[in-house]
Amino acid sequence: MREIYSPSVVKNPERRREFRTASGARLAPVYAEDGATDLPGVYPFTRGIHPSMYRSRFWTMRQYAGFGDAAESNRRYRYLLAQGQTGLSIAFDLPTQMGYDADSARAAGEVGKVGVAVSSLADMQLLFDQIPLDQVSTSMTINATAATLLAFYLVVAKQQQVPFKALRGTIQNDVLKEYMARGTYIYPPRPSMRIVTDIFAFCGKEVPQWNTISISGYHIREAGSTAVQEVAFTLADGLAYVQAAIDAGQQVDDFAPRLAFFFNVHNNLFEEVAKFRAARRLWATLMRQRFGAKDPRSQMLRFHTQTAGCTLTAQQPDNNVVRVALQALAAVLGGTQSLHTNSMDEALALPSERAATLALRTQQVIAHETGVADVADPLGGAYLVEAETDEIAAKALALIERIDAMGGMVAAVEQGFPQRQIEDAAYQTQLAIERKEQIVVGVNGFNTEAEALPELLRPHPETERRQKQRLAEYKAGRSRRELDLGLAALAAAAAGGENLMPKIIGAVCAGATVGEVADTLRRVFGEYREAVHAPEAR
Repeated sequence: MREIYSPSVVKNPERRREFRTASGARLAPVYAEDGATDLPGVYPFTRGIHPSMYRSRFWTMRQYAGFGDAAESNRRYRYLLAQGQTGLSIAFDLPTQMGYDADSARAAGEVGKVGVAVSSLADMQLLFDQIPLDQVSTSMTINATAATLLAFYLVVAKQQQVPFKALRGTIQNDVLKEYMARGTYIYPPRPSMRIVTDIFAFCGKEVPQWNTISISGYHIREAGSTAVQEVAFTLADGLAYVQAAIDAGQQVDDFAPRLAFFFNVHNNLFEEVAKFRAARRLWATLMRQRFGAKDPRSQMLRFHTQTAGCTLTAQQPDNNVVRVALQALAAVLGGTQSLHTNSMDEALALPSERAATLALRTQQVIAHETGVADVADPLGGAYLVEAETDEIAAKALALIERIDAMGGMVAAVEQGFPQRQIEDAAYQTQLAIERKEQIVVGVNGFNTEAEALPELLRPHPETERRQKQRLAEYKAGRSRRELDLGLAALAAAAAGGENLMPKIIGAVCAGATVGEVADTLRRVFGEYREAVHAPEAR
């Protein structure tokens, strides 16, 4: 085993210039066998995408938050930034995700419940009040309506006099996983893919530091998949997006460096570390071999991680603090670029301020007190981790090749293949819990009679009424003629072949709401209705 030193080590003042153990032993940036070539920062990036990883800079601590209306969420964002959070992550309510305004009959009872309600440009302005967009990195978990929310964000940036080229952040924009795992789709898969690639092309020219997609395995895993399925289906989605962009006339090295991924992290620490290492290796190999990507940034799998919401329990919620800490540790040992740690009370309600602060402190303790960030890929070379990395990579590749044989992920989704695979995995997990083959502490083992619940965050009962009132005032102040012209131009572009982003921005500037943009596209593209698939033979 040898110590490897890199000239690129530690140029960021937030990190020490020398790394030692508590006993004073000096730490090298990375450790490897003599003659090893598979190093951090080197293709295929199994050991990390940067040579020195967190020695240069910690991962982005990005707490996912959003509830009620824009004013309530804005207060939470400014509080978290003041507590040391280094990036914003926006949760939108279901009507916003599904393309309905707060005044729609279909939004009744859901406004501001599981995220922040954003119906109009005025809501986005309020959401980022006193938050300079050139000084924060913003992630928005939004898919079917991603283009509209990005348009809102860009217009707010322009109003703040922030050039598009200075904006940093991510939109999830991953519609394929919606059909198989989450359900917040609007249009059929193929027009949805067109919107995705239009965003790629627009941002490649206009918003070059923006991550145009966060290809999400998180929701696939939350729906019940295994770690292998999470890797395989996520990367297969990524391959579909890359191919769609190439088919639309884009060059792979023009857009691929801005692709990002989003993974879940569960309780089995070593499997999760191996999962991230395997995913990096597979993506680099596939991008080079299938698409001829030459830019190393096109081959790098950069990813955000969120701890597993589905592992949190309403029973004995204090135990969730331990689960989240272990999951966060696995994400850091696996080399994540940014991280959200769930709050202990999320199985019961939206996170309280106290619980959200504790979740953030969990990341800060790992970063500053454990030493795990002082060496790149500290578990690299461990027999178990290396063996699991190889096994996950092989099994995931076999599943990707099975999807290839179906015609790719869009065709596989239309045939219901990944949906059935995930459902079966979820069923097997539930059986194991019910049979006590898999113990969940506080649920099917180690129960207690009486449990005191934490203080919970309750949605304000007036949120929906206030949001409708603000929306009515916003609509009343618009020019109907300009709005109609903007939406007509959008409809014409959708029916033709123009890039939709400039037209969506134009409609937003004319006062169009999330629902009005979505309805315009619904009339052109139609709405998707999931087919009922026969169960797969076992």
